[in-house]
Amino acid sequence: MSKFKKTRTEHLPITSELDIKLEKIIQFSGWIFLLGLLGFMSAWVLLDSILNIIKLEMSVSIFTFIIFTGINSAFSFGLATKLKNRRDKKKEFFLDWLLGEFLFCMFTIFSLAVYQW
Repeated sequence: MSKFKKTRTEHLPITSELDIKLEKIIQFSGWIFLLGLLGFMSAWVLLDSILNIIKLEMSVSIFTFIIFTGINSAFSFGLATKLKNRRDKKKEFFLDWLLGEFLFCMFTIFSLAVYQW
């Protein structure tokens, strides 16, 4: 045995500028969805409940907008966190996210069609 400990040379994955831009774009889209949801809900509360200027009813389209923006915001923040923590599986996470968004949109469209029928 030698007196010197062998140092492990771990090769850290190199983070490219493109990876960082992708993470920031996905996180920015999450903030846009969240701000859209908060803006709509605050306008609803202000105009309908507090000032009684207009009367908004909970219809299918309003409910869909609220659910859609909230869930897409959560999807975007979740993907950005996953990409930040595990950059080596970036492609797999991104494809899973696209598939999840597609399935969510199809489920939303079909459930609205059934509800209105």
